[in-house]
Amino acid sequence: MTDRATIPLFPLNLVLFPGGPLPLRIFETRYVDMVRRCMRESTGFGVALIKEGREVGPALMHDVGTLAEIRDFDQLPDGLLGLSCVGTRKFRILERSRQNDGLNVGEVEWLPVVPRLAVPERHRRLAELIGEVLPQLGEAYEGMDLQLDDAAWVGHRLAEILPIPNEDKQRLLEMDDPVQRLDALSDLA
Repeated sequence: MTDRATIPLFPLNLVLFPGGPLPLRIFETRYVDMVRRCMRESTGFGVALIKEGREVGPALMHDVGTLAEIRDFDQLPDGLLGLSCVGTRKFRILERSRQNDGLNVGEVEWLPVVPRLAVPERHRRLAELIGEVLPQLGEAYEGMDLQLDDAAWVGHRLAEILPIPNEDKQRLLEMDDPVQRLDALSDLA
């Protein structure tokens, strides 16, 4: 991947973390077209938390988000398009525009991938907690490869499942240091 790219942006009222599941129900034409294009070109789309606005209307997004890769799709009983996606890589939006069909597009820079780092002993209980809880959370986490020895992976999973405000999740996503993220999460878990 180059340092920069132009990608479609999907503003949502959630924070997607690298490695995290993202089930979606798509009904708006602009997003159905986006999914077709992503499937045809084997690319993903950016997910960014909404600062102001709504998912179905114009929305101001946070600058840092996560690329979503489409893993599977199907037609739902209600006629909507169901997607199974996973977060892959963090990005920062440098420039944004809106196409005629209303689709948000952004020029992004890819943020560095954090090297694998062991979970410090003081946060071992957080890894154990994730190991116990994730298998109970249903289909989205079914079959997920548990990486309980990776500080970034444990921190991302804990941040996405804790019932904390999205603004706090965004702050955790934006942290570069996985141990710092675990330190912050330790007070919440």
